[in-house]
Amino acid sequence: MTTQAVALKPQLPKVGIVKGLLLTLPIALLTALMLTGGKPAADPLQTVAAGITWLVVNAFFFLMLTTGQTYRYRSILFIGTALAMVLWFMVEVFTARGSNVLKEVNVIQGETPFCHLVIPMVIVPALLTRTIIFPGSLTTGFAPIAGMIVLWLGSTLALGRGFCSWVCFYGGWDEGFSRLLKKPRLKTIDRKWTYLPWAVLLFIVLTSAVTLSPIYCEWFCPFKTVTEFGEITSIMAVVQTVIFVSLFAGLVVILPLLTKRRTQCGLFCPFGAMQSLTNKINVFDVRIDTAKCTQCGLCVRNCPTFSLSEESVKQGRTLMSCTKCGLCVDACPKKAIAFHVKGTRPSLTPNAARILFLYPAFLVFAAMGGGMMASGLWRIMKLVLTGSLI
Repeated sequence: MTTQAVALKPQLPKVGIVKGLLLTLPIALLTALMLTGGKPAADPLQTVAAGITWLVVNAFFFLMLTTGQTYRYRSILFIGTALAMVLWFMVEVFTARGSNVLKEVNVIQGETPFCHLVIPMVIVPALLTRTIIFPGSLTTGFAPIAGMIVLWLGSTLALGRGFCSWVCFYGGWDEGFSRLLKKPRLKTIDRKWTYLPWAVLLFIVLTSAVTLSPIYCEWFCPFKTVTEFGEITSIMAVVQTVIFVSLFAGLVVILPLLTKRRTQCGLFCPFGAMQSLTNKINVFDVRIDTAKCTQCGLCVRNCPTFSLSEESVKQGRTLMSCTKCGLCVDACPKKAIAFHVKGTRPSLTPNAARILFLYPAFLVFAAMGGGMMASGLWRIMKLVLTGSLI
């Protein structure tokens, strides 16, 4: 499996400016409601931050429509959300409990924010014991369990594994590092590694069920590095910290830099593996018109999440792990790849299918990431004006 740098050019019909504005209007109205909650903010700076976020999000939606490019503008927003998430998360946690270190007392009191990466680990124990094996609050506080699960379910129904390229604030980190270099330094990756996320998923589900504890969070999560560490009070805690930092450095920074691929998402993440199954029920997918395809292999070599193979291209489809990021759609020189609504002919109005996909994708993004972007911008503005993030 090799990769190469690819120049992204709009391959689908562009939407005119007037039509683009009309198509953007529903998104503009709904995102305004999401970012404001339908009421003015207590701090005028929050209103300004929400307004700037609203303007940026809708400008990018408009640009996607009028340029015909999906991947470029999605990627910028996706990476920006990942950065904003860290600032938002750390400040919110510090404000809620006075420290970003997760202490034993926080665990006992159920003050651990719930993360979507935990979901694969809690399903089996919840079914067997009717308990949630996570030290968080069910309905109250910062990032409660029930609220996060509802957001995940809604996002999953709308996007399937598109969740991983439009919503997951962690995925933006390895995508960001994968785009820093113009050319890959490591061009060959054995496709056998794409089975590793399934092995990790099986392992953490079984071990979490046996131990009744979130094993992935305790030992294998790379993103502890940019969220919160447990309090270091023992040799075991030191070992855990070293593992977290090493996984982040290797899977999120170094390998994406060398390969120009999202290696954490495509070769390790157990949540991503589980999320691949939801592509089976989602109404949107990406299809390849085999009559137009010349088997040039450009899409296979450059798919960020290893979701295309020579065999799948010949069959006119992506693999189950497709995150609907749009890179292959934008890059195909023969316009053979397009977003698709299941139950319709792949060759039938591909731009209409793409627009239909962009609506739920942007609404889910606004619901999950818009608030983080606005909050992060607000905190930066506070820092500049007052000298404090709090």
